[in-house]
Amino acid sequence: MTDGSTLALLESLRAADWSGDWDHAFEHAQSRRLLMHEYLRRAALWARACGAESEWPFFDVTQYVDKDFRLPPELAAELDACLKKVAYGARKTCGAAVRLAALRARGDIALPDLPDLYEPLVLFYERGGEFVQDGAGFLDLTGVSVKPRGLRNHLADLPFLTFDERTLDALDAKGRASYHVAADRSGPLLRRRLLKAAEQHDEVFTPELRWEPTGLLRLADEKRTDAAYAQICDIEAAELVQAAVRDASGS
Repeated sequence: MTDGSTLALLESLRAADWSGDWDHAFEHAQSRRLLMHEYLRRAALWARACGAESEWPFFDVTQYVDKDFRLPPELAAELDACLKKVAYGARKTCGAAVRLAALRARGDIALPDLPDLYEPLVLFYERGGEFVQDGAGFLDLTGVSVKPRGLRNHLADLPFLTFDERTLDALDAKGRASYHVAADRSGPLLRRRLLKAAEQHDEVFTPELRWEPTGLLRLADEKRTDAAYAQICDIEAAELVQAAVRDASGS
């Protein structure tokens, strides 16, 4: 009998939009970039722990944890049917995610004490489908492109662990965004979005969990003296958004 978590993962993969809806992927470009960042970090950790460095970053880790592992026939058939609907470039990692979930659920083999390898990648797929890797090693995530910096570099990456859908949605925006807080880390989270033709929008993240226009943002490099805000990275901003989400839900 297949456990519920593995079946839920299969349903998530079935529900992902594999039709190539570019608008959907563009809307989630920034959150998908951060999810890929976290997958590359986790893949580096797992590859080092399992001796799979040569296969990093996109590999089936179950082959290294238990080379004799096979899915039960009924689950294997369900997975095969699911993968026929998955974009070709994502089939390997989607299949690997299901196999790892099934191996973990079986519970008779020790796995590395590491965060779930494929969780951020599955969320990435749910928010806009597959990615494409070009001959130069760049990953086209639709709307943004990144290039893996090598396994050792990604081992030292700052973790991105805020996977709440509301947090991910709050990170997605048109234009190039930078995030800012007061130098003493008090007060609200603010962001500046730069669009084409030098169009600029300054916004504050409110307790109602949405971005609103603001006149608060005064950056130090603008030579203003009334209020100077320090820039933070988008992963730090995500943690502040997640804290606001927790406060709003009372958890």
